[in-house]
Amino acid sequence: MNAKSPIEREPRCSICGKATVEAYKPFCSPRCADVDLARWLGGGYAIAGGSADEDEDGAMPIVPVVDEDEDEI
Repeated sequence: MNAKSPIEREPRCSICGKATVEAYKPFCSPRCADVDLARWLGGGYAIAGGSADEDEDGAMPIVPVVDEDEDEI
């Protein structure tokens, strides 16, 4: 039996499907590497999610401190 197991198969370029080249792994050429970079920079690989809440950064909301003992003017 000459069939290779999934682990032994030759890796393929994720852009065009050709065999990868050691110098450009996981791609086959600088062109495919540039295509992948352009997709990242253009938001093509963005993770879908809901809308961001205002307090997602973990910061506490700024609330003015009112001193109830002071007389109002």
